[in-house]
Amino acid sequence: MYLNCHTYYSLRYGTFSETELLHLAQANHVTQVVLTDINNTSAALNFVRKAPEYNVRPILGLDFRNGVNQCFVGIAKNNEGYLELNNFLSRYLHEKKEIPVAAPKFEHAYVVYPFEKVVENNMSIFTENEFIGISISDLRRLPFSKILNLKDKLVVQQPVTFRNKGDFNAHRLLRAIDNNCLLSKLDKTEEGNEEEKMFPIQNLATVFSEYPFILENTERLMNACSISFDFSVDRSPQNQKTYLDSKEEDEVLLEKLCKEGLPYRYETVDQDILDRVSKELTLIKSMGFVSYFLLNWDIVSHARKQGFFYVGRGSGANSIVAYLLRITDVDPMELDLYFERFINLYRANPPDFDIDFSHRDRPEMTKYIFERFKNVALLGTYVTFKERGVIRELGKVFGLPKSEIDLLCEGRLDLSRIDEVSRLVLKYGRLIKDMPNYLSIHAGGILISEKPLHYFSATHMPPKGFPTVQFDMVIAEDVGLFKFDILGQRGLAKIREALDIIAYNQPEKKDTFDIHNIKKIKTDESVNTLVKTAQCMGCFYVESPAMRMLLKKLEVDNYLGLVAASSIIRPGVAKSGMMREYILRHRNPGRTEEKAHPVLLSIMPETYGVMVYQEDVIKVAHHFADLDLGEADVLRRGMSGKFRSREEFQKVKDKFIDNCRRKGESDDVIFEIWEQIASFAGYAFAKGHSASYAVESYQTLFLRAYFPLEYMVAVLNNGGGFYRPEFYVHEVRMLGGTVHPPCVNRSHYANAIYGTDVFIGFGFLRELESRVVERILKERAGNGSFLSLEDFLDRVLISVEQVDVLIRINAFRFTAINKHELLWKAYFFLSKGKKVDHPKLFPPKHQDFKIPELYTTHLEMAFTQLELLGFCLCSPFELLIEPPKNSRGSKDLEKYLGHHIDIYGYLVTVKNTSTHNGKRMYFATLVDQHGQVFDTVLFPPVAAKYNFRGKGIYRFYGKVVSEFGFLSIEVIKMQKQDYVQDPRYADMKTSTKVFENKKAEAKANRIL
Repeated sequence: MYLNCHTYYSLRYGTFSETELLHLAQANHVTQVVLTDINNTSAALNFVRKAPEYNVRPILGLDFRNGVNQCFVGIAKNNEGYLELNNFLSRYLHEKKEIPVAAPKFEHAYVVYPFEKVVENNMSIFTENEFIGISISDLRRLPFSKILNLKDKLVVQQPVTFRNKGDFNAHRLLRAIDNNCLLSKLDKTEEGNEEEKMFPIQNLATVFSEYPFILENTERLMNACSISFDFSVDRSPQNQKTYLDSKEEDEVLLEKLCKEGLPYRYETVDQDILDRVSKELTLIKSMGFVSYFLLNWDIVSHARKQGFFYVGRGSGANSIVAYLLRITDVDPMELDLYFERFINLYRANPPDFDIDFSHRDRPEMTKYIFERFKNVALLGTYVTFKERGVIRELGKVFGLPKSEIDLLCEGRLDLSRIDEVSRLVLKYGRLIKDMPNYLSIHAGGILISEKPLHYFSATHMPPKGFPTVQFDMVIAEDVGLFKFDILGQRGLAKIREALDIIAYNQPEKKDTFDIHNIKKIKTDESVNTLVKTAQCMGCFYVESPAMRMLLKKLEVDNYLGLVAASSIIRPGVAKSGMMREYILRHRNPGRTEEKAHPVLLSIMPETYGVMVYQEDVIKVAHHFADLDLGEADVLRRGMSGKFRSREEFQKVKDKFIDNCRRKGESDDVIFEIWEQIASFAGYAFAKGHSASYAVESYQTLFLRAYFPLEYMVAVLNNGGGFYRPEFYVHEVRMLGGTVHPPCVNRSHYANAIYGTDVFIGFGFLRELESRVVERILKERAGNGSFLSLEDFLDRVLISVEQVDVLIRINAFRFTAINKHELLWKAYFFLSKGKKVDHPKLFPPKHQDFKIPELYTTHLEMAFTQLELLGFCLCSPFELLIEPPKNSRGSKDLEKYLGHHIDIYGYLVTVKNTSTHNGKRMYFATLVDQHGQVFDTVLFPPVAAKYNFRGKGIYRFYGKVVSEFGFLSIEVIKMQKQDYVQDPRYADMKTSTKVFENKKAEAKANRIL
């Protein structure tokens, strides 16, 4: 009898989930319910999936509204009707138009107009599938309306939005948030009726007892509706079923591509390789995944034709078929990748192929997929109300000042002393916490389906401009829709741009290597030396202090070692304590025999009996706990967190424990191993995934080894990496490059390199407008270099404020004129009147102004660079008031091992972390006076006394220690060192000494 039910996917309106709606129906003895969220279908599939558990027959519909103004309710007679409703809604969502007052003619859907709208619009003619909805509150007016004569058209329309007063309060808060207004100013018309509740079915029948025909009409309408989706374990995939015209043609093509790929991938094709290919092809065909592989092959083939770089990873990297089709660059034979992680007979879903593209190329690839295939949409996701967001939103709704909202968000207020309004914010925040706030886009998921995607959901049109379904990846997999992950990554853009830079800076070398010849790169001695010495600044996935530390501790000097390190460093392994145990066993083989459980060691000999990869979860569950491969995969997926709350995960967990007990394992061992599995908590990598990352790491390491300057420029031009840009600039200098500030004749928007000279790009100048840069580059490209400041000002339309930025950064140093003199010239020149933006017929004559002799000191230049670039191009140690009292650096640590050292360092990065009992400690990486990196650790007692206060130079006193050969300093004391006062703003007394010291330098060597 309930034709108009809402969940909290009626965004910023509804107040509870689809499962809570089903629970409510069960409690009220309601056996069939129509879910009609407002302009949204996010809950629909899961509602249908879960309904049988509550003995409820699900029906799907939509509540079509403009804002809160209800136009009509559409109810699907069947799946075709649901498709019609979704097509209709999607058109209006895509075009951002208002829903019309009257519904179109639906072939397979009913339309229910609310009583009020029928009266308001004086509606009197209705088609066969159109009805008038009567709510409990409408019954008072019905006897006095002509509508009562339309007996065959009246149905019960008692909306369900709330369960209780708490829900209604949450609703009002959501409405205030949606309207961006104070709760006290919320217009009543923006709220639903507090009586929009579900009553026991008998009560509803009693209320409508005077009008039994309304109940009969409603019953008849609902009984005529039926919706079904297959959520069974053996469901068929809903992805595009064939790549060519038939399944048989697809299978022939896949076999042909594998044969063509064998000589490309393997110099010698032995029987083991052929057996693996045959085994995989047989299983891929029997599981119906042939088209899935061919669709991925089509995508990467197009990328190669366009010259786009990509990396294929995910569990699909365990497949030799994927390797032969060049979807991945990971050889599963070389790495002995566990086939069952990739695919098994118990697995309904195809393997994951995460395909990374350069962030520059990804939009083009997404566009290609939408144009190439018929039924395509981006996968949706929900942004929920999180604790801080809730406090911020409700703080505004209750009228709190921003300063108090900030304090509440930071948790810095004593809860026993906060005022009543702040208490209300915290109290009511619990009502809406974790509710969906708005729809967003999955990081990279794209659906390519056999049926139109509106068969499953309406789509909306986010700013990216591609249709996006209104459900997430979990329910997509439940219904048999498996995503294609098309991801954007800056690391690939760095490789691509580095090759472009090599082509113009060292053209004679651009054809001397193949960046895709991974086998050769993996055995390159220079590349492996970089890995061994952890000289990985700027290199994909291996440049962080933690990774650099791990590489040294593990003594990694080859590709396979890097594959393991890429997984070991993940939080799941690290937090369980197994990363340390792995290192201990790696360095001391005898410890493996002593500590490892015999079964685990037999399962995972290459990782010393330590779970490192996602495959290890499957191996342990299958061989140690006797779970079948399907159950083991449920366990593996549950560890990702996406399914952990589901009952199927809990059942598998219980079976894991029971099976181990039955085998005679002690609870201590069972739960120790279970905790190791649980500690993965979604952070572990598949081995193929780690191997894919390691391939990209080796490509970047190769470029750093042989073309270090070109590669570093590419890193800088693509957003840097783990560190701030200034440290990649520093690395350029350490690698032999000469770094120059921006120059109007040599610089581009991005950084540029000429030989070993690197010119900082105009894009680094925070205050320089992009349109000014465009004018400079266009004029220079068309009419040649600028000859003087006057020549520049004649040719480029620019304001005095913008030319001031260029002069201060010394972009006119080719003129050999002091920048202060240039500033005077620019101000005189541009003060003569408004400049016109068109070519002059004759060269202008310029007045020769007499300007006093002016100086620019090296120190002034450094502070100007700090202001305009965010960092200075000289050593920051030159800015200290007092020079360092010693010259110790990273090179001295070994000499001081076990002893105390006094050392200065410029802060690179700090990691704030906590011990297991919640005490704060710090790990810091710094650059010494010689440009080398060293590491420090501040344990809780020291961290409680000393804080890092931002960028700058710190003096440390501490003990040099070694852990597995990695040297660091356990800090005892530290002090931040003061810079000199900025000479540009210092008064005469404080700046005289600095000025006198620098005057001779400026006279002898003016900054050019």
